[in-house]
Amino acid sequence: MSARTPVIAGNWKMHKTTTEAHRYVNELVELIRGVEGVEVVLCPPYTSLPEVTALAAGSGMRVAAQNMHFEESGAFTGEISAAMLVDIGVSDVILGHSERRQYFAESDDDLARKVPAALAAGIRPILCVGESDEEREAGQTEEKLERQVTRDLEAVSGEQAAGIIVAYEPIWAIGTGKTATPAIAGDACGFIRETLAGMFGRETAEAVRILYGGSVKPNNIGELMAEEHIDGALVGGACLDPGDFSQIVRFG
Repeated sequence: MSARTPVIAGNWKMHKTTTEAHRYVNELVELIRGVEGVEVVLCPPYTSLPEVTALAAGSGMRVAAQNMHFEESGAFTGEISAAMLVDIGVSDVILGHSERRQYFAESDDDLARKVPAALAAGIRPILCVGESDEEREAGQTEEKLERQVTRDLEAVSGEQAAGIIVAYEPIWAIGTGKTATPAIAGDACGFIRETLAGMFGRETAEAVRILYGGSVKPNNIGELMAEEHIDGALVGGACLDPGDFSQIVRFG
């Protein structure tokens, strides 16, 4: 069993009003009361971040934004800086989610600036990487993962890297109902760890938590968590119901 503490993060995406968020967090706190040895991260939309950080205070849960800009301030209409997130108590941030890359043209160059900006502000990045269905069919999974990890973390020191979370989310398994088999997911996470070892050394690579994301549900989390290199999950649709999410936090 790995000494790495498992992480279960729930990405709400564009769901839940502040009122709904309030109800959700109160219910979840009760459902996971007494659970130990797992780190829970809630990732609500911007509008609910202050509410969720206040409700999560003292619960042991961490709160993540779903994105941030790499600049400290400026003329970037609609964007949010790391300092603004720190100001309301946010501890983590999802960076490079496939939906950001696909729909909002977020590039590896952007992420090479966002990751250090988050770290400089004291926010822990949850960096998402993963291949498309076409890339997987073409045998390009490892090439894609290596390129993303290498470029996105090129400005990060080994000391900083140990505190980063990486989430492997095969694009073909996000919101599709398709799930990578535990073996496929585990192999990809193992490859990511080898890539990190090549960049930062074995000790650092072994410290990094690597999550799997892609149609994670209560009925498959146990098998996924049994894989050596999977240290948790970035959960999408199944996190929207506190009952389902609490089962995932308990690994099924």
